[in-house]
Amino acid sequence: MIDPPEPALTGALRPSEAMQSARLPVPSGLGRLLVLAVVFVCAACGLVYELELVALATYLVGDSVTQASVVLSVMVFAMGVGALLAKRLRCRAAVGFGAVEAALALIGGTSAMALYACFAWFGESRSALVGFSLAIGVLVGAEVPLLMTLIQRVRRQDAGGAVADLFAADYVGALVGGLAFPFLLLPRLGQLTGALVTGGVNAVAGGALVLWLFRHDLTVRARWTLLAVNALVLAVLAAGVLLATPFEQAARRAVYGSAARVAVQTDVQEVVMTGGAGHGAGAGRGRKGSGRPLELYLDGRLRVSADNEYRYHEALVHPAMSGGPRGRVLVLGGGDGLAVREILRYRAVRSVTLVELDPGVVRLARTDSGLSALNRHSLSDPRVRVVTGDAFDWLRRQGASPGRRRPVPYDVIVSDLPDPGITASTKLYSEEFYGLAVRMLADDGRLVVHAGPPRVRPRAYWTVEATLRSVGLSTAPYRMPGRYTDFAGGPDRELGLPGPGGPPGLGDLIDLDSPAVPPGPRTVPTADRTRYWGFVLAARRPPRPALAPDAPPLVAVTREALRASARASARARIPGLPASTLMHPRYRE
Repeated sequence: MIDPPEPALTGALRPSEAMQSARLPVPSGLGRLLVLAVVFVCAACGLVYELELVALATYLVGDSVTQASVVLSVMVFAMGVGALLAKRLRCRAAVGFGAVEAALALIGGTSAMALYACFAWFGESRSALVGFSLAIGVLVGAEVPLLMTLIQRVRRQDAGGAVADLFAADYVGALVGGLAFPFLLLPRLGQLTGALVTGGVNAVAGGALVLWLFRHDLTVRARWTLLAVNALVLAVLAAGVLLATPFEQAARRAVYGSAARVAVQTDVQEVVMTGGAGHGAGAGRGRKGSGRPLELYLDGRLRVSADNEYRYHEALVHPAMSGGPRGRVLVLGGGDGLAVREILRYRAVRSVTLVELDPGVVRLARTDSGLSALNRHSLSDPRVRVVTGDAFDWLRRQGASPGRRRPVPYDVIVSDLPDPGITASTKLYSEEFYGLAVRMLADDGRLVVHAGPPRVRPRAYWTVEATLRSVGLSTAPYRMPGRYTDFAGGPDRELGLPGPGGPPGLGDLIDLDSPAVPPGPRTVPTADRTRYWGFVLAARRPPRPALAPDAPPLVAVTREALRASARASARARIPGLPASTLMHPRYRE
């Protein structure tokens, strides 16, 4: 066995001295209390690092369940590894704890900035996420054995009592850190600065404990070394705080391709808008200027592009507006006002209720010159009523209940919600959600749902259709060719290809796998590169995707294209899929 290094080299005690009472500048009772206070602070900081990784990974990669599982499982495993490694440092617990806390403050404090840099400039953050989870977990796991040794050196007590005191402080600190992250750090400081400030608190607490309370355990050389290391860590973290804003701006330019015209962190999500009002709402409606088209990103995912949003919104709204009355319309989601724009093109519409979770998006849709021009100021129309809230909760409150009169049903319900592949949206594509929606639907009403990409994730798309049928509705699936940029966004992004002379139209809808397609050059070179937005039209009686006789002039959608789309979708049906429920979501493939 290799003998431990001499104290002169390590700046710590010999192994035989490890459990001797420490020489403290304060009474042992106060010293023990100070150790427990540092345990409290370090536990809070450790949980903030953990939550920071989960939050940032969810934003950058998507799918919060997967990212939380990866971070938590890797960190718990790494904590066990760190605890084992810390056994070698127990004989020199003070200097070991000081080194661990300095490393943890540096790595944890800069983790958010490093992850964002990997995402912005290299387009990949998963490997960095695992690496930081592993490193932070090892360091956090090493804290407890070292702190256990230090608290025993302050005042000897039975092991059970010492462990109880240590874990009590640790768990209370974790509670405070867990509450401080969403309610204080994130809204006040943001992800980058919040992590850096947490690292600074971590470094000060760990450094103060070792350099002041246990200073007699260190040689002069070790004391000055730890002091210099902690000062360097604090300097790096302070520089990060000062540079956080320009760093975020540079990273945003790298992600979005140009300086963001609007970048707002609302209570719900990050809202970024690039480009301006230089593009009309669709081909043939004319350009009003020059420059990049307006693009709206929510939590890093492209939601609206002025170049082609009309294709999506025409296909979403107009088939549902045919086949029956349309005086009262309910829109779930769609805070950008673009679906409402299409609905208001019908004179028969008397009222539109829009239920949107994020008031910040609604505010931009009303006040931003580019977005309000694109939606034709639809949310300022007197027929439109905007309700802020979760669509599921709102439907639940509106349903009939004892002592309350049943609300007036809606003729058309438009579900313009994020893709079901996003974990946060799965409840909005559940059997329970559609059951609530049916209660608000008139007997001859229609419900249309944006159901995700039918060819990229066919199982998820047809699960939406099966879930709608599970609440007693008849369905008619159809699709629309879509085109997205190559932005490295979340799971609901698709890529389509333009046809000759511009983006493909619904008239270009062909089944590339059909033997009827002649050989030779095709508009879209390969079947697997064709991308679609997928929709499902549902009603109590079998619906048919069509356009009303009095439908306004449309750019992308035609009656013939809708019929061809419905036939192509019917051929691609995946039968026998179970419905998705709150307790058993089925949108992961």
